[in-house]
Amino acid sequence: MKMNVKPIPTLSERINEIRNSTAEIVNKEILPNENQLWAWRTNGSLTDSDRREAHDLRENIKATVKEAGLWAPHLPPEYGGCGLSFLEHAYMNEVLAYAAGAAALFGVVAPNSGNQKILLKYGTDEQKKKWLVPLTEGRMESAFSMTEPDQPGSDPRSIKTLARRDGDDWVINGHKWFTSNGKRADFFIVMCRTEDPDAPAERNGAMTQIIVPSDTPGVNIIRGVPVWGRSSDHCEIKYEDVRVPVTNALGREGSGHEAAQERLGAGRVYHCMNSVGQMWRAFDLMVERSMVREVHGGLLETKQFIQGFIAESYIDIQAARLMTIHTAEKMESNVDPRTDISAIKIFVPAAYTRVVDRAIQVWGAAGVSGDLPLAEMYLGARTLRLADGPDEVHKILIAKNILKQYHSGEGWDFGN
Repeated sequence: MKMNVKPIPTLSERINEIRNSTAEIVNKEILPNENQLWAWRTNGSLTDSDRREAHDLRENIKATVKEAGLWAPHLPPEYGGCGLSFLEHAYMNEVLAYAAGAAALFGVVAPNSGNQKILLKYGTDEQKKKWLVPLTEGRMESAFSMTEPDQPGSDPRSIKTLARRDGDDWVINGHKWFTSNGKRADFFIVMCRTEDPDAPAERNGAMTQIIVPSDTPGVNIIRGVPVWGRSSDHCEIKYEDVRVPVTNALGREGSGHEAAQERLGAGRVYHCMNSVGQMWRAFDLMVERSMVREVHGGLLETKQFIQGFIAESYIDIQAARLMTIHTAEKMESNVDPRTDISAIKIFVPAAYTRVVDRAIQVWGAAGVSGDLPLAEMYLGARTLRLADGPDEVHKILIAKNILKQYHSGEGWDFGN
């Protein structure tokens, strides 16, 4: 089934054009070829000819995207992107995510896209020339190395990886894991605790993000950490006396935590709009199945249980979508969005899980097979409850922000 995208009367002509153009490429170029485009990920018996055909097909779609002016929406034109605003990009994401993997064909591939934004904001002209330009042109791959196996990921200030100054170099020692894209990366952006001249490094809370080329001596990739029982490129890495120039630091020393929070805040909104697009696809699959599958003397659509599924999933999608758009509007307007970001981070993955779970139930055994995208969606939805901070931490942040407002003598304004 094609994605049904029509102009939204309350949106600008530009946003509607972006949504409609994106949907046209998704419907005409990606959905009909979905199995061929990504077969190399799951089918180990592909011939070299099959792989070449799939590669050529992906490159042709990328060319179509660029011709439509939709390539790399998160980057400005001077770096090869189409320069969408935050809100425009959010609206694009819900359409783009309808087809699993489509973002890669539009030049938005995590963690490269997040690293590009960090380099764009915090990088020097030299760093942009050396790392951002080849990353944007596809001549390099990157990874973001923050999470540590023996420290709580929900508390980035607990990071133990140390970077000490030694003349004109940083010397880095630490143990990371879940460094996404680690196997293919040409360089890592590593979150380090950096030495404060007024305090021992082990007591210092200042963080700095440092660029580390993957071929630097002392960068030891231990393994790709299995995820859901399958191999992955989320790598476990030990940095052992890794020496890089002081000029590889991104931004001022100690700005790493700020940069990470900016990255994560925007990423949470994009993840939620991606989730909305995936829910949209799961919903279409569920309703379509209910209209053709006959059981116990009638179509599934005539059964009240299934009608309940349809209604509940509609409610989940609408609530998740409107909450996320509201948050994106706040970020676009430079209004403090922290409470809303935490709220969607909790609500949307849970709604996503419920929507996909109902679709799987309607499809039965086929729902958990590799013939449909539902099983992958389900695993992704559950993972999002941990990624970018666990739900429990965000609930605490919401409560703290609300109580602070009330203690100041003001109630909460749900209209803003």
